[in-house]
Amino acid sequence: MPHKKSLNALFRPLARTSRVPAAAGESVALQAIWDVVGAIPHGQVSSYGAVARAAGLPGRARQAGYALRTAPAELNLPWHRVVSASGHISFPASSRQYREQVRRLRAEGVAVQDGRVARQALTELTEL
Repeated sequence: MPHKKSLNALFRPLARTSRVPAAAGESVALQAIWDVVGAIPHGQVSSYGAVARAAGLPGRARQAGYALRTAPAELNLPWHRVVSASGHISFPASSRQYREQVRRLRAEGVAVQDGRVARQALTELTEL
């Protein structure tokens, strides 16, 4: 059974190291997720599941998280606009990533209280 990594390790936002390239079929899915994340409007937030559905990958919310974790820094994706289905930030509250996500969301006018974004900021991405 593979070792489970902490969320802190899994979702290192845009902190890239050299990685083995994704398999061809997987890279198509990753690119679709990156395209969707890049299209989330300023001041709006979506869930990992909604991102996966909009990318044509229903039921693959974890793959959306993986795609963000492995995205090349050059893409400059708005990773901070993706949260859990409940609207909570997925990083531990004591982490640098949590603080950075809160800072970026608030800079865009998204209300964040106790690690949760305001319900009106959440979008289902049905327009994509």
